[in-house]
Amino acid sequence: MKDLVAAENCSTKAACNSVGMACSSYYYQSWPRDESQIGADLEKLAGQYPKYGTRRIMHQLRRAPYFYRINRKRVQRMMREKMLLHPVKRARFRTTSQHPYPRYPNLMQNMEVIRPEQAWVSDITHIRLGLGFVFLAMIMDVFTRAIRGWNLSRNLDVDLTLTALRNALSLCIPENHHSDQGIQYAAQAYTDLLKKYSIQISKVVSFFEPWLRKASPKKTGMPND
Repeated sequence: MKDLVAAENCSTKAACNSVGMACSSYYYQSWPRDESQIGADLEKLAGQYPKYGTRRIMHQLRRAPYFYRINRKRVQRMMREKMLLHPVKRARFRTTSQHPYPRYPNLMQNMEVIRPEQAWVSDITHIRLGLGFVFLAMIMDVFTRAIRGWNLSRNLDVDLTLTALRNALSLCIPENHHSDQGIQYAAQAYTDLLKKYSIQISKVVSFFEPWLRKASPKKTGMPND
């Protein structure tokens, strides 16, 4: 190809087009696949940064002084072979039901929901971010399965759920509000707001009640009203 460029006194692009070759193929230089050297450097980095996962190790291998052209799958394979992978720790968050606030019965147990705003259910989930978690409180209308209110916060507290409730009540008023017995829903500020609008308060007796799991907003996505 170099001889063709010199003989025809043409550009590299024109020469590549004449023989049906991509310019990237002309400029491509193969990279030596020295597994032993890469493995040694990988082990060195894993020792220097014991908390690093495959993504960070990959970025380190791409930087000076290594400059490896390596992807994450290859790093994962090599770290797995060398027993350098760390088990992923799943965060577990649970609202506490150990509080001094009143308990409420489950009004939804045998209720047949036949119209919008007859019953709302509320729940909290967490969303993983790069350096931590945020909490998402949602309120869903059972009949339409539309999200009536929601709120994001870094704190698992009453303000998280109370803001979601206020947002929901700005749209419409339900007949019943159903949630778990957690302190975020049992706090006086939350129940007082429900009572202000004459909303019946319903709560699960057990965390494992199938009715709540079936109707939970976490199973629905977040459709518009």
